[in-house]
This record gives sequence, structure tokens and C-alpha cells, in this order.
Amino acid sequence: MLQREEAMEIMVLNRQGLSRRRIAKRLGIHRRTVDRYLANGGERKPYDTRLRQSCLVPHRERILAWMEEDAYSAVWMHDRLLPMGYRGSLRTVQRFVRREGKKLSCKAFLRFETEPGRQAQVDFGELAIVDESGCKADKVYLFLMVLGYSRKRYAELLWRPDLPSFLEAHQRAFGFFGGVPTEILYDCMKNVVTRLGGREPRWNETFFSFALHEGFAPRLCPPYASWVKGKVERPIRFIREGFWRGYAFRSVAEANQDLLEWLVAKEQVIHGTTHERIHERFERERGLLGELPQTVFDTSARFFRTVGKDCCIPYGCNRYMVPHRAVGREVIVRVKDGLLRVFDGPELLVSYPVHEGRGHLVAHPHLVEALKNDREQIRMKYRKPLHRSKGAARTIGLFDELAWQVMVPKRDLSEYAVLLGGGGAHD
Repeated sequence: MLQREEAMEIMVLNRQGLSRRRIAKRLGIHRRTVDRYLANGGERKPYDTRLRQSCLVPHRERILAWMEEDAYSAVWMHDRLLPMGYRGSLRTVQRFVRREGKKLSCKAFLRFETEPGRQAQVDFGELAIVDESGCKADKVYLFLMVLGYSRKRYAELLWRPDLPSFLEAHQRAFGFFGGVPTEILYDCMKNVVTRLGGREPRWNETFFSFALHEGFAPRLCPPYASWVKGKVERPIRFIREGFWRGYAFRSVAEANQDLLEWLVAKEQVIHGTTHERIHERFERERGLLGELPQTVFDTSARFFRTVGKDCCIPYGCNRYMVPHRAVGREVIVRVKDGLLRVFDGPELLVSYPVHEGRGHLVAHPHLVEALKNDREQIRMKYRKPLHRSKGAARTIGLFDELAWQVMVPKRDLSEYAVLLGGGGAHD
């Protein structure tokens, strides 16, 4: 679009009698541009954007969900939209985010507080590890649990956000607090629920067993409603900007120690919402937390497998041999810290180090020998069957005990002579 001075110059030159071609050549613009401004009296009619569909329309709901989840920048959104098929510009995303952000800022919320020991909130965050040149080298995951009343925080970094690491982080958080809250609020993450829909969510079975063992009730935050658990959402940004930005990462263990020390030091500051120090409110909440469980929950990953006729179960592109007496049964496979264990109910059948290769058969020699020396297995596999399976071909011989027997009656020769009409026996 031309500046006002350029549009006015078009009108002046036209009044002086210059042709459209000469005006376009003098101003360095296209003749059609001159035509449009002259047709509208020196003003360019704006495009009617309602007549065309923005390339951002298919991604509108996803962007709105990101905006409600966190304060992501338009650049961050644009980078993630490109692999999803978005072909527009960054400027288009920025305009949309600015316009919709004003609408979101008009939402009204009611702040609520929970009783001491009542609720905790849990969330995950992703932190990038950068090298000396500033390029992303790796990433870690931030586990954060916040007590609702005191705002006491426990955080640690994890290499993987899998279920065993998730449950172990809970155990360390409960030990750090010295007790278990009555309920814990979560996002709809796969470590917590496997499917939503209906009146009740389908909980992850291992996680739900863990909640029963530890003594807390899991609660779900509605999808795309991050404000429901704002007590944990804001501290994640607080940790990312206050602790992680510029931190010299060397190892997860050292970073976790530094992170906890940093959080404890920040507890001495008066909280902006409660107007008290976190450690002072935690002293009132500590005694109202539930007791820690007497036994340790097995947090290893759990899978169900059926033992095949080859006495093996599949796991991770390899096959592992189990005792042959478990053939045909459904067994439980537990994996943790590179160790695979196979259970038949409460009974431990066998354990193996997890094999790193592919296509291997992993077996203990004594299991092979036990199968070879099992007389009952030998009798069942090598005895002569009385009846072959249906449809199997079979040859009946003259000396086969199961062959059909044809009974031939014995007669006197005189009976044949009568039949032949001879009246008597031949000499």
C-alpha cells in the first residue's frame, strides 16, 4: 500500500494531464496501481478479508489451546505449526495471538484456597540443555509438586518422563514433605489416565494402584484449563526463568541438589498471595499430612505377556525364556533399571538383564535342561497317538490292528454245485 504522499502525487500528475503509463514510470509503480488509486479518488480500497479463508483457520483451536496452557510466544507456536502443515508467515501467527490474547485477558476467575494437608498439584515441564555455542544439545524434564496451602515445593529433573520415573519422583516428594496429601491434582497425562470419556476416566492401572498404596486420591484438571492448577503452573515458569536460565548443567544429580537448595532459599521470601513465608505456613501444614506408607511400592514398568509354546515371551525386539510349566499362561513382566523380571501371580519365575540387541533369544541353561529332562513332556510329545487329528491322511494296511476286518463265511462245495445247477459235487 502506498503512502498518502504518493497517492496524492498520482492525483496531481493526473490533473496535469500525464498518462497512466508516464505516472507509473515517474513514480516507479505498476500501471494497475495507478488505476486503482485513480478509480477510488486517491484512496485504495482495503481488501475484504472476509472473502478469503486464512491459512491459520485449520490450526486455530490448537493455537488457542497453547495460549490457555502457557504464555508461549508466537515464534514458539510458529515453529511447531510448520511440521503440521502450516504454510503461512510468522506475522500471521503474531497478529492472531495478539488479537485473541486480548479476549483471553477478559476472563474472570475466582481464587480459591485449600485446607492444610488437603491438596497438592503436580505438573511436568521441559527444559533444554544448551552447549557452549547456545545450541540445544539435549533436554530434561522437570517434575514439580506443590502443596496447595503452604506452597511448599518439591522439584527434580528427570531424563525420561516415563511411569517408573514419575512414580519414584512422587515417593521422593512425599519423603521430602514428610507425609502424603489427601488428594493430588493432575493434567490429563498418559502416566495418569489412558482414556477420557464417560463419567469416569480410565486410570492407568499401575498409577491407580500406586495411589491406593500411598493413600491419596487422584484428581484430574479439565482439559485446556491450566488456571485450575495455577499453584503449580506459575512455579514452573518461575523455575525456568529464575533457576534454569543461565545454569551451567553438568549432571542431573548435581542439578537436583542445586535446585532444591535454590527453592529452600526462596522460601524465606514473603509469598505474594499468602503474604507469609512458605516455610512458616508449611510448619502448620506438616502435621496434617497423611502418614507415609510402611512398605515401598514397586514402581517398575509392568506389562502382560502370554507364554508361547516355545516357552518364551517377547520384550523389546528380543525373546526371553521362562520355565516351561508356564506355557499358555498370562504372566506379568516388570522392568526397571535394566532388569527384567517375570511373575506368575506373586511367584517370581525368572529374571534377566535386559538385552540391548535385537532378535536374540535370552535363556538360562537350567531352563533348557529342565525341559529336556521332563518325562511328562517327553511322553506327551513322543508317544504314539491312538487317534490322529481330524483331517489327517491315514493308510490302512492288512496288518493294522485298527483296520476294518471283512468276515468271509465258510460253505460246503455242494452248495455251490446246487447253485450251478449240477445237482451234486464234481469228481
